[in-house]
Amino acid sequence: MPYFVDVILPLPLDKRFTYELLEEEAKFLKPGMRVAVPFGKSKIYTGIAANIHQRPPEVYEAKPIHQILDKEALITLKQLKFWKWISSYYMSTEGDVLRAALPGAFLLESEGIIQLKNKETLPETDLSDDEFLLVEALQRQSSLKIQEVMKLLDKKTVLPIINRLIEKDILMLNQEIYEQYKPKKTRFVKLSGKYREEASMHELLDSLSRAPSQREIMLTYFSLTAKSRKPLKLKSLLKQSKASPGTLKALIDKGILEEFQQETDRVSFSGEITSKEIVFNKFQQEAFVKIKEHFAANKVGLLHGITSSGKTEIYIQLIKEVLAAGKQALYLLPEIALTTQLIQRLQHYFGEKVLVYHSKYSVNERVEIFRKILNHRDSGQVIIGARSSVFLPFTKLGLVVVDEEHESSFKQYDPSPRYHARDVAIVLGSYFKANILLGSATPALESYFNAQHDKYGLVELNRRFGEVLVPEIEIVDIKTKHKKKRMTGHFSDRLLEEIKATLKEDEQIILFQNRRGFSPILECNTCGHSPQCPNCDVSLTYHSNNNQLRCHYCGYHIAMQQKCMACHSTDISTKGFGTEQIETELKALFPDHKIARMDQDTTRGKYAFEKIINAFEQQEIDILVGTQMVTKGLDFRHVNLVGIMNADNLLNFPDFRAHERSFQLMLQVAGRAGRTKKRGKVLIQSYNPNHQIIQQVSTGDYAAMYKEQLEERYNYKYPPFYRIIRFTLKSRDYSTNNTAADWLAKSLTNVFGEYVLGPEFPPVARIRNEYYKNILLKIPQQQSLEKTKEVAHKILLSFKAIGAFRSVRVVVNVDPV
Repeated sequence: MPYFVDVILPLPLDKRFTYELLEEEAKFLKPGMRVAVPFGKSKIYTGIAANIHQRPPEVYEAKPIHQILDKEALITLKQLKFWKWISSYYMSTEGDVLRAALPGAFLLESEGIIQLKNKETLPETDLSDDEFLLVEALQRQSSLKIQEVMKLLDKKTVLPIINRLIEKDILMLNQEIYEQYKPKKTRFVKLSGKYREEASMHELLDSLSRAPSQREIMLTYFSLTAKSRKPLKLKSLLKQSKASPGTLKALIDKGILEEFQQETDRVSFSGEITSKEIVFNKFQQEAFVKIKEHFAANKVGLLHGITSSGKTEIYIQLIKEVLAAGKQALYLLPEIALTTQLIQRLQHYFGEKVLVYHSKYSVNERVEIFRKILNHRDSGQVIIGARSSVFLPFTKLGLVVVDEEHESSFKQYDPSPRYHARDVAIVLGSYFKANILLGSATPALESYFNAQHDKYGLVELNRRFGEVLVPEIEIVDIKTKHKKKRMTGHFSDRLLEEIKATLKEDEQIILFQNRRGFSPILECNTCGHSPQCPNCDVSLTYHSNNNQLRCHYCGYHIAMQQKCMACHSTDISTKGFGTEQIETELKALFPDHKIARMDQDTTRGKYAFEKIINAFEQQEIDILVGTQMVTKGLDFRHVNLVGIMNADNLLNFPDFRAHERSFQLMLQVAGRAGRTKKRGKVLIQSYNPNHQIIQQVSTGDYAAMYKEQLEERYNYKYPPFYRIIRFTLKSRDYSTNNTAADWLAKSLTNVFGEYVLGPEFPPVARIRNEYYKNILLKIPQQQSLEKTKEVAHKILLSFKAIGAFRSVRVVVNVDPV
């Protein structure tokens, strides 16, 4: 009886593919191992073995696998089950989930290798110069990689040349798979065995009396090895002895020192555990006991604790208990910036048991972290990370903490799968029967709704830690200030007054403006023209630091225009403002103070967040200007004033969550103020100070916001009362996209009737020369979500079968945020 294996390929395929196995392979292979398999005409892919059986495929003949790449399973059975759930719930393919879940280095790529068919006899056909050059090179060496052919011919497109030679029966193209991951090796030195006796050591030093540099290296070597028993790094020896590499090489050549290499971790902790005990106040203790009660009843816990109430200490105590039971803990955060600050706090308690996992890490670093967690090493017991951490290969998961659970950054937008880390973490935790705790000062409406309806256990923490008072919030009416000429740039006299007073007391300030760049619009005062992006339906944003107009959607940029591009008038001015303009104005107003900016433009490097946050913590920065990044759970002890530059551009956004988001953002940024004994102050500048959301923020009234928004959601059929699936159609052809959107909307309406909205253009209807159109499907509570998705999937299959719509791509987003 032949054996077969179902393989998950890293491609957007609806089904797994079946391959044939030899009996020995079938006995060795286990689900979760990587296999290299042929797919298509000549490509080889790395897939994951999912199921080994003896049922041949019905439609096609199974090909044999190329090779087995692992000795032990890389993916656990729970992970395979988890992948299947994500694929089904978010209407994506398992291949997409595989690509998202595994660090790229595990997915070995195949590379084209070209060889001559027959070196001895070459057909006498006409060859072009490039063809002749390639054949001549292959006569000298046995094979060439595609990359090497590019270098040889000095061309980027070499496949047409190779294909012509294959057609002429001169060349053959093979596929060879290669490993991307390379372990990090460190060079060490040790003393040769014959010099280890004391007498021979003295003889050695005497013999080197005429070579002072070599003698200095040896003295340094003896001094360093006496202090530590660890192997001595070659780099450290050179640095300490201040000698040249040539001098050290001479000692190695003489056989006095021996060089050897060892694999070392790229990610390691070198500090010490400094904190042992956590002391709760009365309110934290009560909250902790309640959380444990909810855990005992197998409920997801929701900790609604106001900013600076000491939620992190509760998380740390829960992690301690989980580690004591020999299990792993996952601590999810929405932003990389937050991990920077939290790592240090957790390492004070857990040392090298803490691992960090996010997108700023290199592929090789991610591979090492993945393996540590899979093997359940000591250094892989507490994992802090952004949303992709849910895909790590946990074996003994005991606790999942989702901090700032309301954050939209937990939602993956592109590429597929478009999952929400909070929701998938709850499912992941349920597979391990792990405890799950969601925490936030401003919970998402859906989470709070679940807690109110007894689906989650609700725990409230309404006092700031150490009896610190909540900040005083003041609203500044900038409409009136403009009329009375009391504005300096974008600063009201009231805000400037508070900034001066705060700086005088050596306290720090955070200013929040949810828009990067200098100015979002450049406008001609003569004809009203403003430069637009040629690829997207948005105006170009002015960035003063490099004097450019830049598109924030596709990256298109041009130099700042000195005159109008339409009427050539020189009377042009900027409208609106971003973080860069605030920073420029502050530098002019407060030249003696250090001002920094934290937005996407200043945090591109791997350690950029760390540098800014550390400098601010150490009071090297007086005023920090930032976008949403500064709002999320950061803990700065000396911030006494927070200014929200313009609350209105948050509120006036075409989205059913706009008001909820505005409330969360403003209250979160307000929570950065006054986290020590002194009461902080928050100033909110707005043209509409009487807006109900701004009023609710000023009193910190979450309950009023929740009640009001819930009523609106009920009336207009939105979550948490209805589920939503959004279909986005994209095409480079405007009319085809419109026709396709109409067809899809009509097909959905025939089944779901009034619950289909659209097709409708989104606020930005063209990005990178692709036209967008949205269709919204609302699913009432009594309707089966699974059956709805099945019907939608069938409609999409019919849509894909229509030839005229082949150029249209449909993006399905379940639970869009």
